Amino acid sequence: MAAYGLYTHIAANRTRSVVLLIGLFGLIYVLVYAGALIAEVVLDSERSVGEYLNAAAADLVKALPFATIGAALWIAIAYFFNQKLIDAVTGGRTVTRQEQPRLYNLLENLCISRGIAMPKLKVMDSEALNAFASGLNPRQYSITVTSGLLANLDDHEIEAVLGHELTHIRNGDVQMMVIAVIIAGVVGFFGEMFFRMFFQGGFRFGGGSGGSSSSSSSSSSDRKGGSGAIVVVILAVVLILLAWFLSQVVKLALSRSREYLADAGSVELTKNSDAMISALRKIENRGELEGATSAVMEMCVDNPRQGFSDLFATHPSVESRVAALVKFAGGRDPGPLALPTKPDASDAAADDSTTDAPAPGGDPAAAETAPPGGPWSDATMPREKPRFLRGPWGKRV
Repeated sequence: MAAYGLYTHIAANRTRSVVLLIGLFGLIYVLVYAGALIAEVVLDSERSVGEYLNAAAADLVKALPFATIGAALWIAIAYFFNQKLIDAVTGGRTVTRQEQPRLYNLLENLCISRGIAMPKLKVMDSEALNAFASGLNPRQYSITVTSGLLANLDDHEIEAVLGHELTHIRNGDVQMMVIAVIIAGVVGFFGEMFFRMFFQGGFRFGGGSGGSSSSSSSSSSDRKGGSGAIVVVILAVVLILLAWFLSQVVKLALSRSREYLADAGSVELTKNSDAMISALRKIENRGELEGATSAVMEMCVDNPRQGFSDLFATHPSVESRVAALVKFAGGRDPGPLALPTKPDASDAAADDSTTDAPAPGGDPAAAETAPPGGPWSDATMPREKPRFLRGPWGKRV
């Protein structure tokens, strides 16, 4: 079960990353071809299906250089600015040792223990309990945790979560996750653009003016052309949906096993399987980041899914992850955990009042002027003016 430093897993992730990048270009070409079909129908709706297909293929050949440059530009933007885009969505901010000494020291100790380069540390203001790693190269790697996680997990549990995210970085999972986000973003952008153009652009089937003076032969030709246009538009919509479906398949390429491997890597780093289990139990069903996109949630420690959507989930359930840690790492499962309760302000005030109250039957004034007890005190010392201790370690009077 130990996964930290598995070179075969790292190599497989790198291979998948290259394949996903190649797949990005393929999906863009499919979208361009679908857009060319719709454009040909808009320009002339009285041709046959074969004529539309040939014309769209010719348009695709002409557009290939521009589509390729556009895809490469998109990848370049994502490569250099992916972390800024993620921070803009989540509101994460970089913190220093002075701002978060507890969190910074925990992460630094883990990195030093295994000779791992220290990633950037970020905190996002959210009551949710979650964390994620991101970045495409060592200079960009960062770990983001929520303020809710810091408030509700103890040091051992936070250390386990940090070890989980460090394992994702070491195994190359974060690269594949960011690439999947890039691909999903491309498909989503162009798909929405085509559908807006189609449904909100006043697109109408049929071509011909079809007045009352039209002959029966021309009306028949118009009907044939209109039916061909309908078939081509349906084909274009199917291609766009196919591209979207393939982008979801790319997300599923983020194998669920990577979470098991990251949990195991955390245990190997911290030598504490119970901390990883209790952290998962506290995070369970409390990790939904308000306002975060599905692409960001898929990078988190836990991405809760229920019902039919669980079929497309990139994370296994907390139950199965805990069961694996119990079976293979010897951990103990405490079951679902409640978050620690915080004392009310009224309770804190009551505690303060009890500490200031004098002992029963005592004199408050005497308590204030009472001399220090013990073998070094002087009973004849005036109560209002304590005498300092003589000798080499005391203050002379």
